[in-house]
Amino acid sequence: MNLDKPKTRIVEIEPVTRVEGHGKVTIHLDDDNNVAEARLHIVEFRGFERFIRGRLLWEAPVIVQRLCGICPVSHHIAAAKAMDVIVGADALPPTAEKMRRLMHYGQVMQSNVLHFFHLSSPDLLFGFDAPRGKRNIFNVIKEFPDLAKQGVLMRKYGQEVILHTAGKKIHGTGAIPGGINKNLSLQERDLLLQDIEQMKVWAKGAVDVAKRYTLEHLSQVEQFANFNSSHLSLVREDGALDLYHGGLRATDAAGNIIFDHVDYQDFNDYIMEEVRPWSYMKFPFIKSRGALDGWYRVGPLSRLNNVAFIDTPLANAEHKEFRALTHNKPNHMSLAYHWARMIEVLHCVEKIHELLLDPDLQGADLRVSGERREEGVGVIEAPRGSLFHHYKVDKNDQITYCNLIVSTTHNNNGMNRAVTDVAKKYLGGKKRITEGMLNHVEVAVRAYDPCLSCATHALGQMPLTVELFDADGALIHSNSQHMGQDIPPD
Repeated sequence: MNLDKPKTRIVEIEPVTRVEGHGKVTIHLDDDNNVAEARLHIVEFRGFERFIRGRLLWEAPVIVQRLCGICPVSHHIAAAKAMDVIVGADALPPTAEKMRRLMHYGQVMQSNVLHFFHLSSPDLLFGFDAPRGKRNIFNVIKEFPDLAKQGVLMRKYGQEVILHTAGKKIHGTGAIPGGINKNLSLQERDLLLQDIEQMKVWAKGAVDVAKRYTLEHLSQVEQFANFNSSHLSLVREDGALDLYHGGLRATDAAGNIIFDHVDYQDFNDYIMEEVRPWSYMKFPFIKSRGALDGWYRVGPLSRLNNVAFIDTPLANAEHKEFRALTHNKPNHMSLAYHWARMIEVLHCVEKIHELLLDPDLQGADLRVSGERREEGVGVIEAPRGSLFHHYKVDKNDQITYCNLIVSTTHNNNGMNRAVTDVAKKYLGGKKRITEGMLNHVEVAVRAYDPCLSCATHALGQMPLTVELFDADGALIHSNSQHMGQDIPPD
């Protein structure tokens, strides 16, 4: 009896292109070229959760945003919200909360615009099978100059919002534990108001581009990485979309509530993480459903599935049309992330306009504190989905524990299922695998807008070996230690 595993050959896509960070996909084919397995691998390790330890709590919002140059504001605010809890700032002054919200809407806007126009539009405009030299932003600029210009200027506007709220476009310092370090001057407000109507027109146009693509290619969209899943996001108390704050809501594939309006300080009672040997990225799941059935998705698609409505009129009208496509049942189509993402851009533009007209932004009450605590959790809806920051500090204000569950980590199972689904449909059984076929797999990954550099951390222990060689190449000394995120106590 032959107990050996069947032989397979491996096709690698390395690196996965037009995403933030470094990753690869491995596709295992059997003798008949059928796909036996496909996986998304994260091939870098960052270690932020380890080296933040020992730093003062005031430093966390500035340090952790160095995880990424695309979504630093999300980490900045999530860390600040966790530190709010620790310094006892249970309710921020209106100026502080609204400045943070304005900063965050600018962040979601610019990041989603970058992904849609610069990273994903070449696939949507030229086709998944278009020649590799065709599928890039330079050809988008050449053949769709007006669309490309809009993408550049919309992202520039989002970054200007960040500049005037955080102090810098990248790695700002605006949010501090307990509040904010500046308000918005009338000059800054008037500067941002100059282009807001144009941003609305362009945002509405971007929604139309994504919607039109979805509806015109609906048969392909319905067959491309469309699989049932649960969904997780924050929702406002009345069920509305809220990208800054709310309670955790999880729904199953049919839209039934698994848990609702959960205080994210207690997320460990509902969410658990597991580790697998072939990736540095963890695999979260809902405890009550177990590791096998408890995986879920996050991000624009999940948020629009979970919320009852959007509190800005233009985006709410688009949300109704989005939900009507699936008769108000959850939408599980991975490619529908693009449409959902652009609806959120429109929502952000509307919220930016609303906030710019709020006189609280010129207030002088910027920070508050209260009863000191030793532990805090901050959660925010980042562009890619729910972002969790969990810290513990000692009596000297030094951080003793840090755990980050980033959006891409929440989507880890979903992305792997998308990769497997697409690989089986487009590569399975083929005698010749073309570059265009492999790009279909990359398109499945890009639909989630993963930030792989944010998502790389480990649970358990990862060996690190340092070796010292002399000038002749002889080994002088070797030392090994283990790095990684300690398993949280029960």
